Amino acid sequence: MTHYMVDIDLPSSRSVEFQSLIPSQRSHINTLLGEGTVVSYSLSLDRSRLWVILVAQSADEAAALVSRFPLALFFRTTIHPLVFHDGLTLSMTKVSLN
Repeated sequence: MTHYMVDIDLPSSRSVEFQSLIPSQRSHINTLLGEGTVVSYSLSLDRSRLWVILVAQSADEAAALVSRFPLALFFRTTIHPLVFHDGLTLSMTKVSLN
């Protein structure tokens, strides 16, 4: 499995349809985050770009994953294969009931 960074250009004007799909987009991303398919998901301060780090077998698979995003019809993407992606992993300390 390889990490890919997906650079997404969002439209400057957002239609009612675009706005209505944002909750579905967030829900879909949350599902992929829970599965480990999406590693990180970031929106620029000016809301013009999204950056997604995802895990896939190939660039084609990464593109297919992105094409299933609810907002996919509204944005342009560039997919970059990564040599590595390091990040802080937060975990809960296991509690012993003994």
